[in-house]
Amino acid sequence: MSSQHQQEESYPRMRREKEQVREQQKEGEGIGWDGQTLREQFEALEKRTEETGHYAGFDRLELKEERPIEYEQMFAQLRGDLVTARETSKEVAATPIVEQEGELCYGLFTPEGDSIAVSTGIIVHIHTMSEAIKYMINHDYEESPGIEPGDVFVNNDTHVGDVHACDIMTLIPIFHDGELVAWAGGVNHVIDTGAIGPGSMNVSQASRFGDGAQYTARKIGEDLTLYNSWKNDYPDKTRTPDFLKLDERTRMTGCLMIRDAVKDIIDEYGVEQFKQLSREAIEDGRRGFRNRIEKTMLPGTYRGASFVDALYEGQDNLTRAYADENHLMHAPSELHVREDGSFQVSFEGANKWGWHPYNCTPAAIQGGIWVMLTQTVIPNSNVNDGAYYSCDFHLPVGSWANTQNTETAHAYAWHFLVSAWAPLWQHLSRGYYARGFWEEINAGNANTSNWLQGGGIDQFDKLHAVNSFESACEGVGARYVEDGEPHAAAIWNPEGDMGDAEVWEMTEPLPFLGRAVKPNTGGAGRRSGGAGFESMRTVKDVSRWLLYEMGNGYMTSDGGLFGGYPAASGYILNAHDTDLKERFENQDDYPQHDLDPESGEFESKIDGEITREPKGISTPKEFDDYDMYLNYLRGGSGLGDPLERDPEDVLEDIHDGYVLPRHAEAAYAVVVEKVDDEAQHNSAVHGEFEVDEEATAELRGERRAERAKKAQPVSEWYEEERDRIRNEEALIDDVKKTYESSMRMSAQFAAFYREFWELPEEFSFTLSEKAEKSLTNRFDTGLKQKWKNPTKSHETWLGVGRDDEPQVPYTWTSDRSIRDLETPDATFSEPPRETATDDD
Repeated sequence: MSSQHQQEESYPRMRREKEQVREQQKEGEGIGWDGQTLREQFEALEKRTEETGHYAGFDRLELKEERPIEYEQMFAQLRGDLVTARETSKEVAATPIVEQEGELCYGLFTPEGDSIAVSTGIIVHIHTMSEAIKYMINHDYEESPGIEPGDVFVNNDTHVGDVHACDIMTLIPIFHDGELVAWAGGVNHVIDTGAIGPGSMNVSQASRFGDGAQYTARKIGEDLTLYNSWKNDYPDKTRTPDFLKLDERTRMTGCLMIRDAVKDIIDEYGVEQFKQLSREAIEDGRRGFRNRIEKTMLPGTYRGASFVDALYEGQDNLTRAYADENHLMHAPSELHVREDGSFQVSFEGANKWGWHPYNCTPAAIQGGIWVMLTQTVIPNSNVNDGAYYSCDFHLPVGSWANTQNTETAHAYAWHFLVSAWAPLWQHLSRGYYARGFWEEINAGNANTSNWLQGGGIDQFDKLHAVNSFESACEGVGARYVEDGEPHAAAIWNPEGDMGDAEVWEMTEPLPFLGRAVKPNTGGAGRRSGGAGFESMRTVKDVSRWLLYEMGNGYMTSDGGLFGGYPAASGYILNAHDTDLKERFENQDDYPQHDLDPESGEFESKIDGEITREPKGISTPKEFDDYDMYLNYLRGGSGLGDPLERDPEDVLEDIHDGYVLPRHAEAAYAVVVEKVDDEAQHNSAVHGEFEVDEEATAELRGERRAERAKKAQPVSEWYEEERDRIRNEEALIDDVKKTYESSMRMSAQFAAFYREFWELPEEFSFTLSEKAEKSLTNRFDTGLKQKWKNPTKSHETWLGVGRDDEPQVPYTWTSDRSIRDLETPDATFSEPPRETATDDD
């Protein structure tokens, strides 16, 4: 039996649908509803949404109001099928990234690309898939290459709809009686994309051309069969072809399960009721989001900022000479909560994109903030693009947040994307505090680093790459009512799991020497941030092996809240040309941990070339057998004054390994004494301790007196800082370049900065020749846009910042203010005007 005949036997319904679609096309009809083209249907939906303020014009939830049980049954059935598809299909994958960490998610989308329901998993990519579908509609894929029953599409182009190239998505259209009724989509994080360096998120490239293979919303199959050209093409572009083949089968499996589930729903309830549900569910999600905001927040403007260092000056293995410079990435963050419960996230003042792989696109920013909101504002099962329709995003064109330049690199967009969220946690928490929702307050998740990556020839003499997803378990920021959870989560993966060491060792030729809680990594506070952890790895039976570090170093982006301290910053620890082999053979001590970096214990147990640096990023470096690598995962930030922490809680932290005894005195002014040398609670602290209450009370009194003595009026501090800025005193070139970049990016930010510090109208920072050349080079590079044919929601935004903005792919209209509400004391004047369930 031929493969074509087998296909017709396996999918007779799909074959009939395809024939019907082609017959309709001959008659001049589109694949949209009632014979419309997808573009016509999309434009009509956007017009109705804009005119009515309700998704698709649904001012009444007819199905939900008249048949609520049936509505809930249908939605629950769809979401359950999505979760089932994820849990079943991830067993097809071979990489621990999917099988252990669950770096996989699925979504069901309307024909226009809006998510109706989502699975569990890395739901940041639900909205990135939405953008990819809209890209195909906006660029007339219905005409060419065509969208028909059984077609298969793939995308990992960050400028179309993705965070970075290692997140590959599969999209399959779902038809009924000649109409496109939905899309099924799935995304997973792959282990290698064939970038210039091994691993999925290489950090040494300066431009997109080093990010690895990229596929722009490409049609790769029809009749649910992949083209031979595709099957023979993409595996050769990666160091791990077998893993990628199984990842693709994973996504295909899940999408086909969702496709079948939708057909079952339609068979049971009818296609018109399914269409009704798909519209109402999104409008319901929009109302639920606004109700939640009105209940938990106060309207107004919330401001903050975050920074991250990306230090490349003097690094080896850079792909371009002009990338040999340091960057401080700047995210001035504003959350504007409106009286109707909608809000805007603005990054006006963000500095220019750079020759590094940490740049973002609107799809990445929107998807990232969207997943953060679904775990804070709307942590329930009714999650879809309704929330997206209650938010808009101001992302200055040409900044790191919206490069609008297809030359820029994006391989590790998460590096600053996660850090840029840090103020958003605090914006929300301040609103929660004002409204009395104290249980919801969180100082913010940790920056997810370090990220161990690399590759070479493995123990089986095969080309290989590694990408340790232990980074899915970082410390969680302190809450108002409880300490943060240690090594438990990553904001982009709600099911954080560090994975079994034994499973990682089957994939990575990097044996574990130790894995333990990392003391002193959670931020100090009345409530402490959750601690991070560390893994000590060595290298065995490999050649041409490269490893590198990825994370924040000198700077921490996760500041504490309400007087709490930031989490610990990063550092690098490697050892080359060691005597580890001899120590194994002689059964001598060897380093298993670096729990106290100041103790010298690591150095005392190994001979070799040891590198210990207070940085977070390194380009790929060669490692040989018995070399050592510390993978240090960060902690969360603290909340409240550390001097208000219960001394007994500090004592418990010592015994649990979260705090070293000397740190208890330095950070918390808690004096402890060892009372038993034999007891051992963990590998970090030996012995039993108790609190010296009298000494602690005395020390805390002294600390408060020292604070009072050092304190000064804000006006005095302001004058000192203003003069320092005016005279450019003790300001390193990297700092000046950062602010100068932001001021050149945004006339609005420049005016705000000069006005705040009472600077001359023409004030600018004096830069070194190298820094000036760097900025000039990047500003002169210009724009290279990807979206050529935007619809209404992807048109230009107007009247903000500069006046020469081009068309950009995100929602913005000029009548939405990014400044203040109507009056300084504005509040929600009326109770929620629309009903929605599951909004808590």
